[in-house]
Amino acid sequence: MKFKESQVEPHKTVLIVVDVQNDFCHPEGACARRGNDVSGVKVMMPKLHKLIEGARKHGVKIIYIQTFHEEATDSSAWTARSDGRSGEVCRTGTWGADFYEVSPQPGDIIVNKHRYSAFINTRLDSVLRTLKAETLVMTGVSTNVCVESTARHGYMLDYNIIFMKDACASYSKQAHEMTLENIDQYFGTVLGVDDLLQAWERMKASVAEPIAH
Repeated sequence: MKFKESQVEPHKTVLIVVDVQNDFCHPEGACARRGNDVSGVKVMMPKLHKLIEGARKHGVKIIYIQTFHEEATDSSAWTARSDGRSGEVCRTGTWGADFYEVSPQPGDIIVNKHRYSAFINTRLDSVLRTLKAETLVMTGVSTNVCVESTARHGYMLDYNIIFMKDACASYSKQAHEMTLENIDQYFGTVLGVDDLLQAWERMKASVAEPIAH
């Protein structure tokens, strides 16, 4: 979809950082140990850090999504996936569930989830409505699973979706690219970090311009 700068005005935009946690991202995390290629995470992290810094600079709220799994949420359907290995990821209270190279700051919000979409049985929608958010800037891991699931769900709840092509990572380049194509065609706008930061800078400059008399 064509990018409309009016959609990303800082006061109505929220940056969503999905599942940037050790088990999903770290070379010694559960996903890497079972054979997933996490090299894409290392490539995208500098862009994600740049975007987080830019969001803080421009007063954009940041919500970190953190997955936790435990016996209370281990349904048979869920734990049967991947020959049962899905039940080993991001266990509550473990190193694997800790954030990977990101650190929520005072004023940031953390939303815990137990399934792919960060909207399923969580407080995310209530938090966004309280913030009067209209646009979600989607980042994190993995592009084609939890980030995409959350983006799709958000679009169907009537949020504008800005999907950051270089601040998301997947375990497969093909899966990453397929998601970007699908999101751009049906669910939102695919954008690069630098393009979004430049849009915020232009908005800041336009507000700061003196009124001619």
